[in-house]
Formats: sequence, C-alpha cells, structure tokens
Amino acid sequence: MILFGLNGIRDVQPKEWLKQRWWLFGLIWVLLYAVSWFWSDNKHEWNVLTQVKLPFLIMPLAFAFLPAFSQKQLRVFTAVFNLLMLCGIAYSMGVFLRDYSEYVAGYGYSKVMPTPAYNDHITFSAVVTLCIVWNVYIWRVLGKGGKWLAAISIALLAAYLHVLAAKTGLVALYLFVIFFAVYLVLRRHAMVGISLIAVLAIGVFLANRYVPTFNKRLNYINFAYDRYQENVRSGDYGDIGRIMSYELSTKIIEQHPLTGVGAGDMLDEMKKSYDQYYPQVPDDQRLLPHNQFLVIALGVGIPALVFFLLWMFAPFRRLRKNRESAFFLFIWSVLMVPLMVDPTLEIQLGVFVFTFFFLWQRHLLIYPPQKESVVS
Repeated sequence: MILFGLNGIRDVQPKEWLKQRWWLFGLIWVLLYAVSWFWSDNKHEWNVLTQVKLPFLIMPLAFAFLPAFSQKQLRVFTAVFNLLMLCGIAYSMGVFLRDYSEYVAGYGYSKVMPTPAYNDHITFSAVVTLCIVWNVYIWRVLGKGGKWLAAISIALLAAYLHVLAAKTGLVALYLFVIFFAVYLVLRRHAMVGISLIAVLAIGVFLANRYVPTFNKRLNYINFAYDRYQENVRSGDYGDIGRIMSYELSTKIIEQHPLTGVGAGDMLDEMKKSYDQYYPQVPDDQRLLPHNQFLVIALGVGIPALVFFLLWMFAPFRRLRKNRESAFFLFIWSVLMVPLMVDPTLEIQLGVFVFTFFFLWQRHLLIYPPQKESVVS
C-alpha cells in the first residue's frame, strides 16, 4: 500500500495535497487515533492499531492524482482480478474437498472452510462479492473474451459464496442483487429486474436443499438464535459473542463518550467489562466489538466516529442520476456489510480492501469509462 501510494504522488507537489479537501477531512479521525496516545496505557497496542490506519493518509491522495483509466487498462484489471479470484476460490475448494466430511461437520458449530488471506473468510467473502459487482459494472466495455471470463467468474464466485456460506459475503451479495434489480426496474427494465430476484430466490432455495455447508450454516444461525432467546451468554456461539461485544462496548462508550478509552486500551477495557458482566467467558473469546463504528467510538470517542461517518458519506455529493453513481452506491453498500459485523479497519487486510475498492469506485465516479468507444 505504501508503494502504491508513493507511486501515485511521486510527481505531485505537497502544496497540491492541501487542495484535496476530502483527504484533509479524513485526516481528522485518523489524527484522533494518534492523539489517543496520551490516554492509552497500552502503548504497544496503540502503536499497532495506529500504524494500521496509515494507508488512510496516503491511499486517498494516490487515487486523487490518478488520471482517467483507459478502457484497455480497465479490461486488463478485470481479467487479472477475475483470474486472481478464481485461483483463490480454487485453492479454498481444493482444501475443502480433501477433507470434505470434516469441514462439512464443522459447519454444524460455526467453523468454515479455509480461505486465502489468512483464513479471514469475512473479508475474503466480501472481496468475492466485490468482484461480482465489478464484473457487472464493467460489462459494457469488455470484449467478447472478457465477457465470457466475466460471466464464468460471476457464476463460479456466486456458487462459491453459497458453499463457503460466510454470512458477510452472502448478505453483501443479496443486497447487491436486490439493489441492482431495483435499479433495473427504475431504468425501465422491469422484467430483467424481476427475473433477477426470481433467480436469487431459486438459488437460495436450491442452496439450502443441495449445499450441505449452506444448510448447516442456516441451521446453526437458528440454533444460536434459540440459545440467545434462552438467555445463553457464551463466546462459544459466534453471533451471541458479537451481541455481547456490542452490549459491553456500548456500556464503556457511555462512560467515555468524548475521548474513548484510547486506541491502545480497547481490548483491555473490554476484558475488564467481561470480568464484570460475563466472567464465564474465557479470555480467548473476549472480543473487541465486532462492529467498526463501535470500535471507533470505543477507542477515540463519539466525535471521531462522527468525523469518520462524514468522511464516508462525503463522496455522496458527487452522485448523480447515472450508472456510475448507482454502482458507487452498490460498492459502498457492500463495503458497509463487513464494517457492521467485524472490526475491519483494525487489521491491515481490511484496511486495504476497504480503501482500495472505495477509492477505486470513487475514481470511476469522477472519471467514468467513455461510452462512445465501447467494445462490442
């Protein structure tokens, strides 16, 4: 990410950086992470979590000074992206099929098959969905070969998401399909939009009937929900553990609304709260809140969260009634899903995925592909 950023700004004078108001606006919430050093006791953890945010200082600048991409460049990017993702899911499925029975059984207690990227199935599944969205967006500028590759990728990636059965990727995919169907209806392609919803419904039905990992995942979600209704509070159930982390972090935020507890002390304070309210939870199951917005408020206060939200919504002022704006919203919505269920921006992989796709689609919002030179 550092090399990508330096390449983007290598011929740009620093005075030009200051003209990027959106970048300056985003510096505020990152700066608040850095300033929290003064009230963080755990300096090592502060250092780790603050370093992870550094791409937010350079990636927006790198994209701000990029010229418009040519259609050839976009087609090359699409081909490479698809091939990388197909290799990724081939690896994941290969490992899964070697120990098929063991991994299927694991889905009965919230374990999923291995994935690339350090087995971070939440982030990886989100990227799979982002690849599907990208293929739909770029379809009109692809040549015949590119369209075949895109179509095959969409089909295989969508099927893989249902075998992987990661809730984040599936929710993101379903949101996109629904939003895209509404978009098509509004664009006077009602039958295509309705057909898309029908295909989604049929796909979910077939997956539940014939894909054991998907079926077991749904059963486990229902099982965990029943345990929660029975007032079970245990870190053994992933979704219950998330809800517990939300409850505890909210209590802490209420005590430190303006400054938070300090970026370095978030996990330490959460563990203290577990001691008070859920002492039965083992130490290795005591979590940061699995919600990026709660993490920001917990670590550096509600004002920092407000600045982060303003930064995230700022590109909306560029939206118009056109295709680029619609797909920016689609990508933005997909990126929101992992933020809601995981501290995505507290790890390097999550920061890269979020910044790259957010800024990539924002760049195309400003510099859309030229329609007059579409390749048939």
